Amino acid sequence: MKTALTSSSIIKKSLQMLACSACLLMPLASQAERLKDLTSVQGVRQNQLIGYGLVVGLDGSGDQTTQTPFTVQSVISMMQQMGINLPQGTNLQLKNVAAVMVTSSLPAFAQPGQTLDITVSSMGNAKSLRGGTLLMTPLKGADGQIYGMAQGNVVVGGAGAAANGSKAQINHLSVGRISAGATVERAVATTLGQGDVIFLELKESDFSTASRVVDAVNARFGPQTAAAQDGRVIRVRAPASNDERVSFLGALESINVTPAQVSAKVIMNARTGSVVMNQAVTLDACAVSHGNLSVTINTQPVISQPAPFSGGQTVVAQQSQIEISKEPGKVILLKNSTSLADVVKALNSIGATPQDLLAILQAMKASGSLRAELEII
Repeated sequence: MKTALTSSSIIKKSLQMLACSACLLMPLASQAERLKDLTSVQGVRQNQLIGYGLVVGLDGSGDQTTQTPFTVQSVISMMQQMGINLPQGTNLQLKNVAAVMVTSSLPAFAQPGQTLDITVSSMGNAKSLRGGTLLMTPLKGADGQIYGMAQGNVVVGGAGAAANGSKAQINHLSVGRISAGATVERAVATTLGQGDVIFLELKESDFSTASRVVDAVNARFGPQTAAAQDGRVIRVRAPASNDERVSFLGALESINVTPAQVSAKVIMNARTGSVVMNQAVTLDACAVSHGNLSVTINTQPVISQPAPFSGGQTVVAQQSQIEISKEPGKVILLKNSTSLADVVKALNSIGATPQDLLAILQAMKASGSLRAELEII
């Protein structure tokens, strides 16, 4: 009896291991994502701010005033506003001042008194902004109104080293940041709290994903709560009270939705030759010739006959293969494959340049063999 129990436990463990192995071999389903990662609430957005200012206190690394006259004009204008009038024809030789552009983003629901991080970028030919101080600079929005004021010490990251008279510099010294360097002076009005309807916008237009979002929202909050207007915008009924609306939006953003599979897309960097595919992209039959490179993709029938008197049937299957050749005489043959990834890998192995790869992919796309969106960056 003890032996039987031991054998039974061994069989049970073996079945469990087989089940686990089968689960690992099965293709994984699309992972559910939070609604807040797939959509944004219409009207809840950032607003870009920009301003022009001066950085002073540089250690001789400022703008060369002979080549950047706007820096001198800015200094003279600032001094006149402070009640200092320079004699006519004064030639200022400034080495510790740099004209800069100040940029930042005003987040949604920002209120006066809050602080923002800002980026300070040189406009002229300043060698470095390290150690400089940004003077009070108004930050304006697209409507020309002032929404913030910036000022503070510029922090420029970078490592410098000198040995045997030679210098090495890492990082870009003409751009710096000021943490909490701007103060919000004006709030941007929002329409989020008006009416009993909000609109969700998918970050990527997709009719299938929009339909799944509607189903998930209605399943969570009841029928007729959400309705899709098109492949991007979803209309959602929300409470009219601000307090209830905030709680409703918090629960809405936490809903898990499994997005639809995106369309096939191939992205290529023409400078580096990097190729990225968002899913398994296959190729149809084609023949491409580019200089001393040639790529041929075709299918051949493979006939499988049963043994005599076995009662089986003859089966005809299509076998795909890719042939890539480069003069003189270097040939790569890939059987049972029409994957673009295999083609790119083989082309790289025989020394194809990024320009060669770009020309071949564009030819495949034009011929209809590459059934995916091709984006060149």
